[in-house]
Amino acid sequence: MNWRLNICFISFVFLLMFSLINLFLGMYFCLYNISYFIEWEVLSLNSMNVVMTLLLDWMSLTFMSFVLFISSMVIFYSNNYMEGDPYISRFILLVIMFVLSMMFLIISPNMISILLGWDGLGLISYLLVIYYQNFKSYSAGMLTVLSNRLGDVAFLLGIAWMLNYGSWNYIFYLNYMFNSVEGVMISFLMMFAAMTKSAQIPFSSWLPAAMAAPTPVSSLVHSSTLVTAGIYLMIRFNNLLMLSGMNTYLLLIGGMTMFMSGVGANYEFDLKKIIALSTLSQLGLMMSILSMGYPNLAFFHLLMHALFKALLFMCAGVIIHNLGDCQDIRYMGGLINFFPLTASCFMISNLALCGFPFLAGFYSKDLILEMCLMSNLNFVSFVFYFFSTGLTACYTFRLIYYVMCNTFNYNSCNLISDDAWFMLKGMVPMVIMAVLGGGLFSWIMFPIPHMICMPMIYKLLALIVSVSGGLFGYSISVSYYYNYIMSLKMIFSSSFMGSMWFMPYISTRGIYIYPIKSGIYFLKSFDQGWCEYFGAQGMYVLFKNMTVRIQSYQSNFFKTYLLMFFVMLVFLFMIY
Repeated sequence: MNWRLNICFISFVFLLMFSLINLFLGMYFCLYNISYFIEWEVLSLNSMNVVMTLLLDWMSLTFMSFVLFISSMVIFYSNNYMEGDPYISRFILLVIMFVLSMMFLIISPNMISILLGWDGLGLISYLLVIYYQNFKSYSAGMLTVLSNRLGDVAFLLGIAWMLNYGSWNYIFYLNYMFNSVEGVMISFLMMFAAMTKSAQIPFSSWLPAAMAAPTPVSSLVHSSTLVTAGIYLMIRFNNLLMLSGMNTYLLLIGGMTMFMSGVGANYEFDLKKIIALSTLSQLGLMMSILSMGYPNLAFFHLLMHALFKALLFMCAGVIIHNLGDCQDIRYMGGLINFFPLTASCFMISNLALCGFPFLAGFYSKDLILEMCLMSNLNFVSFVFYFFSTGLTACYTFRLIYYVMCNTFNYNSCNLISDDAWFMLKGMVPMVIMAVLGGGLFSWIMFPIPHMICMPMIYKLLALIVSVSGGLFGYSISVSYYYNYIMSLKMIFSSSFMGSMWFMPYISTRGIYIYPIKSGIYFLKSFDQGWCEYFGAQGMYVLFKNMTVRIQSYQSNFFKTYLLMFFVMLVFLFMIY
């Protein structure tokens, strides 16, 4: 018990302390526009030097501060959530290793050292997803790690292409790569790697599957670390992405991901999967705005999203923890009467996700949508942006209705209450940041106010779309029409929309079912067919028949022996 409290408390204090140090350093570097390159010579052997390079600028320091802050709160929260787990020290150490891998990735301007963090994230995420050690967790872990390995292969190929430039410090060559084949290839490979790590189409199915991990892991992994690693890599490679022309493909992929996950969340009933699909929608938004040439906006939304999404997962964890591991929102309802403090945090994080005015999400989402209206966008991308924003409000208010307002359906006799004080203490700083963080960081990151002047209808369009989506989601949930949508009459459309356009079937069954079927076919036609007839079984039958015949010759006739002896003598005389 003491060891568990010690490791949780010590980890929490150290991570929070380093977070505050990085936050103030990041603000100072941003204010004075400072960047430091630190080179540490690890090994010098004859003419070979192994040098570790670190990049410290306002972006890396601020991002590290957010990751450390969220991970410190998650560890504090885990002390109560994982109570009774005999291996919580292992869990905390895995989380700390995960954070260290993310640190490697953030501060490295070198492809090799980024790969250490990149692979570390993939490996430790697998260990965390399979933490509960059941069949579902193993399946989800394998899907997660194999999807990420595709991106790792692309990253390794990018490292090989970087050899053409004589160094792996990519940050020195970004403005010179675009007019060569190497630059276009590196841009494509980095985009591919970022798509797998950030779960863009067609690699989206692993993100909801990874919800098999403990909820504190989901709070950390799916808000600020693993899924944002691809976004952060694309922010660093943004100049090359824009100059090589790969951004148009990324815009389409991000828009499709945003739309697909928004539709899927409206059909889902698993609480954690709804939040995971919400994360996927926001990742698509970040990718698409990044591909339009606004890396600072994408980074700003990345930070704000990390705050309210980590809080949302924490609230979901309290609800699941107190309902005896029940995650189906149809069993919940009226929880505002049982969990008033958790319900308040849940509502704040959901409203921040919708872009409610003056919460964290409003400052980034509203700015992104206004920049989309100002940009030279085609109609398809425009529809993706604003329809997906409406879908975000739609599934959020549907979730609020099912969890907070609906009839309580869990059981008739219950003793649930909001008594998880340790978890609530970990959530309070997150609530403060979700309310105040948007305004504070918008002043720091965009110190010079820019006037975005548009017609009134355009200015109010984001708000109109959000309010309409919220009203639509609530009204559909209340009415009986939703039961008709989910009935057997609409089975194909509900299966198609609710299963992310059949993507899990394509990426799981689609990969293994056809090789297995072809293996069965070859087994029946070759191993158990002609090969068996002419091979082992055929030889066996032939020798058996010959043996039986010879044995019958030798069994009871003396004249047969004499005849065979005579034939043998004739045969020998013929030879000689």
